[in-house]
Amino acid sequence: MTRYIDVSDVRKLVTSIGVEAFITTMADYIRSDYLRWNEFEKSARVANHVPGGVIELMPASDSTLYGFKYVNGHPKNTHVNMLTVMAFGVLAEVDSGFPVLFSEFTIMTALRTAATSALVAKVLARPDSRSMALIGNGAQSEFQVLAFKAMLGIKEFRLFDIDPAATEKLIRNLSGFEDLTFIRAGSAAEAARGADIVTTATADKTNATILAPDMIEPGMHINAVGGDCPGKTELHADVLKCGRVIVEFEPQTRIEGDIQQLPADFPVIELWRVLSGEVAGRQDAAQVTVFDSVGFALEDFSALRYLRDVTDARNIGEHIDLIPAPADPKDLYQFVAPVLETAAGQLRVALTA
Repeated sequence: MTRYIDVSDVRKLVTSIGVEAFITTMADYIRSDYLRWNEFEKSARVANHVPGGVIELMPASDSTLYGFKYVNGHPKNTHVNMLTVMAFGVLAEVDSGFPVLFSEFTIMTALRTAATSALVAKVLARPDSRSMALIGNGAQSEFQVLAFKAMLGIKEFRLFDIDPAATEKLIRNLSGFEDLTFIRAGSAAEAARGADIVTTATADKTNATILAPDMIEPGMHINAVGGDCPGKTELHADVLKCGRVIVEFEPQTRIEGDIQQLPADFPVIELWRVLSGEVAGRQDAAQVTVFDSVGFALEDFSALRYLRDVTDARNIGEHIDLIPAPADPKDLYQFVAPVLETAAGQLRVALTA
């Protein structure tokens, strides 16, 4: 049977483990899978661009497991009280194709995005980083704060959103963390000024300029994690030329990331090479580093793998008959054959003309 994980299951799981511990462990799974880069079947996500948004499928597999995520991105949804991003995920056995896990993945996507951001920042940001600007304080923002707190020890966050209510929501939600300092900024430039790390997490589906070259300071690490797609950017093209650019899967990022603004031969480095030690991430303290993140299926695979392990261990979720299991695998019709009520019980009969 297939283990089914719904929203209440994820809530139970994360609150029992703790958000910071959950993100940190998930980051370990993500790192472990990036270190197995050459073992995976990889492809850019399949995207259908529809009016006002995008609907995507994101697959990845190794020799034993296949995972995929269905996810959308519709910024206009907030105007009708719906989430911008909604997702579910599936993990299946490669040998048989049987789906072993079917799960909520909207919350999980926020957790894995934050885990990936902090994992990358650990190898790219200066070790003495103490403050982060967070530009875009929507649904992803609290997860980013807690990931950077847990994994890098960041305690000071400079916040800006074009909607002040979003900033107040973030501060209210994290008010119980007394060791965190939140500074409200009046603009993106004010938030970025003097920050060691700058995270952009906006959802506008246009070529926007959230960070301009005059906002960049020596030694900054830029974590560009907004919902990317063709025609949507957050960084001015010249920001990318300021330093070292790291991407997840170059063929996908060339289409969807901020580097879509630049020539196809603009040099970038895939993340797995940095994590494996094949190439250096940051080369010196004054260097600007940029993580042009678009979200890659391998990260969802890792999150699904972690979710399978932890729900199995804690027996969380429900087993459902997602796939029929006939006594005779050649007899699928038995599940739809008409039945006849008799005194002896239900008997299946074949109808004839």
